[in-house]
Amino acid sequence: MKRKLDMDRIAKGLGAERRGKVSATGGYFGAMQLLADVEAKFRVPAGGGRPTDPRWTERRLVPLALETLERLEDITARVRKHGGINVEPMQLAALLLEKTTRQLSEAEAEKLVRPQRRASR
Repeated sequence: MKRKLDMDRIAKGLGAERRGKVSATGGYFGAMQLLADVEAKFRVPAGGGRPTDPRWTERRLVPLALETLERLEDITARVRKHGGINVEPMQLAALLLEKTTRQLSEAEAEKLVRPQRRASR
């Protein structure tokens, strides 16, 4: 049985101060974090079928640009190849959407929906 790491104790032992959670966003480490998220959240349903997050109870249609769908397909192909996990592009989109909404502050969200006004000359 694995023991959980006590990050506060480790920081104290190193003479450091914990300031919050850090997450990888891109590159190799971002890809490995994404793979770990898929592995941690997706479970095969009791009756069989495609692995999914059991907490997902809502089904919605999400419009996408063709380029976005192609990028999702590319990423899921890499996840399948390197992680051996069968994940579909829209499952990946849902996972990324959940992760991003958790990390997005209220101010950042407001900037997305309210365009910045340019200073008049």
